[in-house]
Amino acid sequence: MTHARSLPLLLLAAFLATLSVACQPAPHALTPSPTSTRAPLTPHATSTIPASSNIGIPEEALKGVKVEVWMPWFGVDANLFESQVDEFNKTNPWGITVETTSQSNYTELYNNVTAALPTPARPQLVIAFPEHAFGWDTSGQVVDLTRYVNDPKYGFSDEEVRDFPPVFWSQDTIGQKRVGVPAERTARFMLYNESWARELGYLSAPKTASDFRQQACAAHQTMLKNTDRKDDGQGGWLVDTNATTFVSWMSAFGGGILDGASYRFLTPKNLTALTFVKKLYDDGCAWVAQPGADPAAVFAARKALFATAALEGLPDYSRAMAAADNTDEWTALAFPGDSGSSLETYGSSYVILKSSPEQQLASWLFVRWLLSPENQKKWVEVEGMLPLRDSALALLGDYQKSHPQWAEAVSLLPSAEMEPQLATWRTVRTMIGDGFNAMFQSNTPSGRVAEVLAIMETTARDLTK
Repeated sequence: MTHARSLPLLLLAAFLATLSVACQPAPHALTPSPTSTRAPLTPHATSTIPASSNIGIPEEALKGVKVEVWMPWFGVDANLFESQVDEFNKTNPWGITVETTSQSNYTELYNNVTAALPTPARPQLVIAFPEHAFGWDTSGQVVDLTRYVNDPKYGFSDEEVRDFPPVFWSQDTIGQKRVGVPAERTARFMLYNESWARELGYLSAPKTASDFRQQACAAHQTMLKNTDRKDDGQGGWLVDTNATTFVSWMSAFGGGILDGASYRFLTPKNLTALTFVKKLYDDGCAWVAQPGADPAAVFAARKALFATAALEGLPDYSRAMAAADNTDEWTALAFPGDSGSSLETYGSSYVILKSSPEQQLASWLFVRWLLSPENQKKWVEVEGMLPLRDSALALLGDYQKSHPQWAEAVSLLPSAEMEPQLATWRTVRTMIGDGFNAMFQSNTPSGRVAEVLAIMETTARDLTK
């Protein structure tokens, strides 16, 4: 899943251009985390009295109700979703019919839904990012799902709610209001070549920023010592300027980008984090690949001890390793900081737009069905993202065995944090990625990172006025 978003940042780009200087030379079985505080899912006690709904719509009123869903997917993802829609249409006991329309990507979906909101042509259900839903909610068009989630008959029990990791379940809430429920969740991870590290004398993965730097610089030194002068600038971390990578580094150092509901970049911990990353590059222990280079192929060729990828991108790395005839062992790590590690989860949600009471309930019943453990199992097996429920994870034993890096990544969930619960995150996120990229493209000195953070903070303030 990609965030297809763009925003020109002339101010930031112009500033960074003035800072340009000479370029630098170039498997474990997964078990529930013991740190989890959530209660395990337990079977419901059998009741002889059917629960009654508080929503006030008789079941017979749902017969023949149609729900239009707008989705951002195409290809394999769309095919899977449409197959699940077909199954729901054939098997649901209410006679509900779901129809789908693809908007190709998240940008098109956001723009088209926004345009359709004031018209009767809007869909009843969309799969969108939480920040999109927060924005649409300001116009009063998004259904608060709290009463559907809590409904005795059609909702989730307390045990079922606890079946969702809190970092997923909480993302779509603002105050006491719920604008969606999770549809997909993923994260970016640090990929690590364990075999190469052992050859360098390191028997365990880095747990702190200092460990990370030591190993990255050791890998860089091997490139300086070989006879190939073309790879002298390589070996350590293959720089990734995705916004989530940027935020993950800051979180790993105890920083962050929010001060209440305001964006704050220029803080001591953020400065420490970004200075650490830029100094890695300045010292040759991190490097930027040529435009168009395939990060997976670079990693498989042993040109980088560390690379960064989204969870659903791991199959690309497996294929690249196979294509390179590389049998090295590798794994996924959280981002190491000065005293711990962190990762940021993100992804789309099911958002129900206001329509007739019958269509709203029908939309919810379809969403609840999609979130069943059995359907979540299918979704993970096709997409390779994070399982949204513990009970779904319990069904994925064979998948874990055949995808060890995925299993390692999922085991890191207890250290996960979520993205800002703000509509403005849609634009600020793009600014961060553009700024992080420009900082490396212009080779901003590590001593001037504070100025970059200050510009980002000012730009974020301007974007959110």
